[in-house]
Amino acid sequence: MEPITVTERAEQFTCNVYLVPGETPTLVDAGTMPGVEQVVDEHVDELDQVVVTHQDFDHVQQLDAVLDTFDADLLAYGDHARRDVELEDGDTVTIGDEDCEVVYTPGHADDHVSFIGETRLYSGDVVVYNDGAFDDGSFGRTDKPGQSREELIDSIETILDRLPDSVSRMYAGHGDVYREEEGDDTIREVVERALERAKRREPKYPDE
Repeated sequence: MEPITVTERAEQFTCNVYLVPGETPTLVDAGTMPGVEQVVDEHVDELDQVVVTHQDFDHVQQLDAVLDTFDADLLAYGDHARRDVELEDGDTVTIGDEDCEVVYTPGHADDHVSFIGETRLYSGDVVVYNDGAFDDGSFGRTDKPGQSREELIDSIETILDRLPDSVSRMYAGHGDVYREEEGDDTIREVVERALERAKRREPKYPDE
């Protein structure tokens, strides 16, 4: 079943939060939108798990509210007081109806993971389609303490190495969902463009 962006109408800054119905109903990240758990409840009777791409505040601020509402497991790479399952690079996680490989992708955050299935890429903040800096393939910022452009470049290359040609949709932490059938590029071409731009090593937001 198609993932639902439950933060679509958020009025405050948040990441995209995706509810993926199916055999294993899953929430990808939790965001900052108050009442996100209520929106989730409107779409599914139960939530099996929450998987987090990383623990920046805009991805986990409402995590406790979600976990307090649903009897859901928390799956995360980084340590968290409520973590039930520690993710490791190469693990397989079922998100909705699709098995996804856990890919460790640091650079924007040292606990960042992406999830790659046969048809979908959940890329968190490592690769996004559009974000105000670029419109057709962008990369996570690396100008804050603890971030690394070099690690981010390596992470994007890792995604490309593990990305099946069958992946046709990208669900990023910010910006729009990208679907091949609605655009001119393949997912691989979008990710390759993001990589090329990251390799320039120029400030992503030069006016800041």
